[in-house]
Amino acid sequence: VQLQASGGGLVQAGGSLRLSCAASGLTFSTLLMGWFRQVPGKKREFVAAISRSGDSTYYGVSVKGRFTISRDNAKNKVILQMDTLEPADTAVYYCAADGSSYSPYSDSTYTYWGQGTQVTVSS
Repeated sequence: VQLQASGGGLVQAGGSLRLSCAASGLTFSTLLMGWFRQVPGKKREFVAAISRSGDSTYYGVSVKGRFTISRDNAKNKVILQMDTLEPADTAVYYCAADGSSYSPYSDSTYTYWGQGTQVTVSS
């Protein structure tokens, strides 16, 4: 199983970035997908998750209204569109697969993790 995250980088506050996660080696369309982020020395934080069909989405309080998660089951990809970025959004962002639909916010329920992509927002 591979989850390859890409699209991170350096952006000014107020700008946008689009993260992509390409999955392989699993039956993508059957899995709940999520994004988490982590700053050194802090706990991993839930960002967003999306149901298998894409009909249901979930967002962390700090990103709701600014970030949008979507998926393309034909291409085995999940996308995180991040708008109106703030310096507090600076973190390594991780793609995760096979989360629980009963608890999409909890990182302990996800089976597979990608390597992470750095997002840095300057003020």
